[in-house]
Amino acid sequence: MTVVLVHGNPETDAVWDPLVEALGRTDVVRLSPPGFGAPLPSGFSATFLAYRDWLVDELEGIDGPVDLVGHDWGGGHVVNAVMHRPELVRSWASDVLGLFDRDYVWHDMAQGFQTPETGEQLVELMQQGAVQDRARQLADFGIPQDVAASFAAAQGPEMGRAILALYRSASQPALADAGRALENAAARPGLSLVATEDPFVGTDEMRRRAAGRAGARTEVLHGLGHWWMVEDPTVGAAALNRFWASLDG
Repeated sequence: MTVVLVHGNPETDAVWDPLVEALGRTDVVRLSPPGFGAPLPSGFSATFLAYRDWLVDELEGIDGPVDLVGHDWGGGHVVNAVMHRPELVRSWASDVLGLFDRDYVWHDMAQGFQTPETGEQLVELMQQGAVQDRARQLADFGIPQDVAASFAAAQGPEMGRAILALYRSASQPALADAGRALENAAARPGLSLVATEDPFVGTDEMRRRAAGRAGARTEVLHGLGHWWMVEDPTVGAAALNRFWASLDG
């Protein structure tokens, strides 16, 4: 069995450090999407469909069975990949299923990235200052200092280009249209991780409606926010372990 973890924006795979420790497993593979802690190849369009195809290619090279887990945009890539090629995984888990609901509206920062000139200004602001200063700002969101330092060190022109291309490709109704295929994800057992204090990924109703269409069970992470895997990794690990244990049974 292989656990495959995929992170999002503006992150590196260090976001998984506390969760991997809590899981206590050695069969964990972390995949960094191009531009987010990994090089952005020349010619890579960085659209949400390009990231779907990137993840499919990565999964094809991993010995299964695979239990796939995604956070933030990584969770979006997971859902897109499983809707497209469900046979590549044993199971999947995502904390952003609400993004694929017909009524989802992008949060303010995302809409800023999607707006010409405003997006470029936001990316420039993200990259201003020394790495240490940017890390301190990230730590204000409850991200551990060592994880925040990894995020800050990875910020730069490549990540900026990837952010703008990714968010602009996913302007609505693009994700709502993609979500029409949610039923395809039901071909494999799925888990929707619902952090109750996450303001970025849609309402509880949206997340549950999308999970129902995808045939996914829901685990509620009470009192946790967008970065649940660093806020309380033991709770996240327990939710994942319960899910995987049910499949083994």
